[in-house]
Amino acid sequence: MKKKEGFGLPGMVLVLVVLSACKSQFERVRSSNDANVIYKSANEYYTAGEHQKAQTLYELVIAPFRGRPEAEEISFKYAYTYYQLKQFILASYYFKNFSQTYPSSPQREEADFMSAYSNYQLSPTFRLDQTYTLQAIDELQLFINTYPRSNRVEECNQLIDEMRAKLEQKVLEEGKLYFDLQAYQSATHVFENLLKDFPETKNAEEVRYLIIQSAYLLAENSVVDRQQERYEEVLERVTPFLSRYPTTGFKREVLTIQNNSQKRLNQLKNVGYQK
Repeated sequence: MKKKEGFGLPGMVLVLVVLSACKSQFERVRSSNDANVIYKSANEYYTAGEHQKAQTLYELVIAPFRGRPEAEEISFKYAYTYYQLKQFILASYYFKNFSQTYPSSPQREEADFMSAYSNYQLSPTFRLDQTYTLQAIDELQLFINTYPRSNRVEECNQLIDEMRAKLEQKVLEEGKLYFDLQAYQSATHVFENLLKDFPETKNAEEVRYLIIQSAYLLAENSVVDRQQERYEEVLERVTPFLSRYPTTGFKREVLTIQNNSQKRLNQLKNVGYQK
């Protein structure tokens, strides 16, 4: 018979013994009740990148070392273990706690940055709720104001720009959704707010064109009594648009809207004159 491949019983026993020994080393330290031993081992695990084990051991020595010089290092590295384990909500909390507990620490600047950066890591795609995005922007701006000479200021500004672009994209897509749903007044309101909230937007030309198109379609779909007023509003938007963007790629569409609006206005005024 062909012998089955595998560890065999002796090999399996050896593997179990090795695994047991590795586990027992951590467990022995964890259950030793010797704060100095636990603290030393926690730092070793931290340096080795075993952040879950380091975190577990740091938790055990926070209280025993409170008020001692080592407490600051423990608190700082403990916060970092959460970041390294991608537990960003708790990482932000513990970095902020470190900053408040040790306001004179030379590591306070890094802790403040990491608190904000943890929220940046939580910032989701533009389609989702942007609570963490707004929180990260606020914290990064506070960091810039607090540490204007920090070499991280440029990075903070880049991160803020990135997240503001995400917020802008969310608003733009919201306006387009209203437009597609033929809710033209709501679309116009969203687009106008976008221009106010993001005055430097690269999408300004497209947004202003969409406002004109929304106004025109709203006029077209209005009851007759409201059409004259709304077609006049369309024409009031067309002139400054063409002046601002004389070589716009939307020129043909805007001129068509202008001509159609003017023709419809003439018809409405003629009907009113005949009456």
